[in-house]
Amino acid sequence: MNDLAFADVLPKLTGKISADRIRLMRTPRPPKELIDGFKRIGDATSVVSDILDELGITGAIGASLLKPTLPSTSIVGPALTVRNILQREHVYETARNHVNRMAEFEAHNLALPGDVVVIDGVAGVSNMGGISAQTGKRQGEAGAIVSGGIRDLGHSRRVGYPLWATEITPVTGKWRIETVEINGDVQIAGVRVAPGDIVVADETGVCFIPIARAAEVLAKALKKSAFEWAKCDAIDAGTAVADLPGNA
Repeated sequence: MNDLAFADVLPKLTGKISADRIRLMRTPRPPKELIDGFKRIGDATSVVSDILDELGITGAIGASLLKPTLPSTSIVGPALTVRNILQREHVYETARNHVNRMAEFEAHNLALPGDVVVIDGVAGVSNMGGISAQTGKRQGEAGAIVSGGIRDLGHSRRVGYPLWATEITPVTGKWRIETVEINGDVQIAGVRVAPGDIVVADETGVCFIPIARAAEVLAKALKKSAFEWAKCDAIDAGTAVADLPGNA
């Protein structure tokens, strides 16, 4: 079944979050050629970050903040957004009564192949664990970006599900977190991200590209990437430093 056909079949909801808090049942789908184009760019986040600067768009976050769990892995895909906040009740009350209000599993439930789950999460606790990562992998997601903690790194690595997160912790979010919105606008390290925005992530960092500007960013990024590859070829060919492209 292709993505378009799959998109027409909405799944049964898990009930983890009220349906009226799901702003969009499906993440907006960027044209396939946009996704494929960004995948062709080598060292994509550095190139895309430069283009975002040129166009006056805030969207790049370094890997020193959003740390990759699978080095040498890169992903491109549309953002499926999740917003978490702290539960009000004391953790010992919620744990004793098994009050679990996390709902990233509803995001997995709604995900289409290639989606990137983007979580505006809670610091100090896990917003996604190993079973959640395994579910995302099974659903065909490209990976996840988490502002906040994650856990069970060995599990997510074993199943090959890449994450970028600000923290790693064994402390569960189950009794501490409440998911309050899916597929609304979120903020990740000061960058506003809307559902359907294109996420480009690699071991250097993460870039969020507004879908309305994605074609413009891609055209300039492909041109810059081609120029840089030509310069690398000239270096390998022994061209004098003073004569390298762009040095004049």
